[in-house]
Amino acid sequence: MKALVVGGGGREHALAWKLAKSPQVDLIYVAPGNAGTAAEPKLKNIAIKPDDISALLAFALAEGIGLTIVGPEISLILGIVDVFEKAGLRCLGPHRAAARLEGSKSFAKDFLTRQNIPTARYQVFDDPDEAITYIKTQVTPIVVKADGLAAGKGVVIAQTEWEAIEAIHEIQVSGVFGEAGNRVVIEEFLAGEEASFIVITDGEHILPLVSTQDHKARDNGDRGPNTGGMGAYSPAPVITERVYNRIMEEVIVPTVRGMAEEGYPYRGFLYAGLMIDKNGSPKVLEYNCRFGDPEAQPIMMRLRSDLMTLFLATVERRLHEISVEWDPRAAVGVVMVAKGYPGSYAINDPIYGLPVPEREDCKVFHAGTIEKGGQILTAGGRVLCACGLGSSVTQAQAIAYSLVQQITWKEAYYRTDIGYRAITREADRDNN
Repeated sequence: MKALVVGGGGREHALAWKLAKSPQVDLIYVAPGNAGTAAEPKLKNIAIKPDDISALLAFALAEGIGLTIVGPEISLILGIVDVFEKAGLRCLGPHRAAARLEGSKSFAKDFLTRQNIPTARYQVFDDPDEAITYIKTQVTPIVVKADGLAAGKGVVIAQTEWEAIEAIHEIQVSGVFGEAGNRVVIEEFLAGEEASFIVITDGEHILPLVSTQDHKARDNGDRGPNTGGMGAYSPAPVITERVYNRIMEEVIVPTVRGMAEEGYPYRGFLYAGLMIDKNGSPKVLEYNCRFGDPEAQPIMMRLRSDLMTLFLATVERRLHEISVEWDPRAAVGVVMVAKGYPGSYAINDPIYGLPVPEREDCKVFHAGTIEKGGQILTAGGRVLCACGLGSSVTQAQAIAYSLVQQITWKEAYYRTDIGYRAITREADRDNN
């Protein structure tokens, strides 16, 4: 079978790399891919952008693609699954109407309210003056979100009233996120520990993946501006068996059931970004309608089962027939970015130390990279994700950072504490 993976980031590299290990797959096209996917066996890059749905469809029809796997949210929100299915092609992901769970934060919040799924209190505003008036009546910290897609950067956790008002000016008045910021969602700040809970569903049956925790803030100690993700690890100790059961019962099952009841059956990856409070109560911070990035990288490191078998069962609506085997080891992924990210940053800087020889316990996934004249160059904000497998998060972190230390380019930047919450827990456990 020939497959098509849509996207060019670290998530897509990880998915295509794992798919290539399936004996069911002969060739995987990646559109547009990156320098990492270009160098993998059984993978071939195709210069088509994820938002060019008509070109992707024409290519898939011409090449007889057996299954298309969609990485980035923009393709889903533009309706790639609807278009491909209408043409008789199999495509893994939610339809356009269901993808509004990520495409519109106000739609998601209203859905959560209708379905009695726990989330933060909120208000939605189209008028910036009304938003500012509301902010002045609230306590801080407070959260300001652009309603539409902003590449993981449209969220401001304002510590003061002034910061919240500045966020309104930036998002709605200055329009830094374009049409995505025409409407804002203002939420109460939730205290606790964040976790990423990702499942795959065929619209009825649900298969949870291993737990992960992302690091959204740019700097150590979860400080600095929000990003698309500076690293992730799996498993996340905050997801205890009790918390896991609550998430499934209070969040995931009601979401899948509620979307079906409201006429938007949801199929594909469903990502719930959660805040877990000190009592183990989960609340939904956000939905993503695709696999998380960088969560996909450590999850794929831990997956032992055939990924194509899982994907085919999902699109054929027989997910209940499938079981998945996971590596019991922990995985840590450290994202290396261009200095200045998530703001402005330089590109086309030569990367030294690549390729890193692949071992069973480590892998470097590419994101914002390009190959020119035999040299790998930076081509984005998030550039690489170095992953390690270990008997503990502490050991996996050490392996991941050993890879990071082999790689450099002008003004490369990365956090040095990915996985710190789990490592603190491990140290406390060992000392008791």
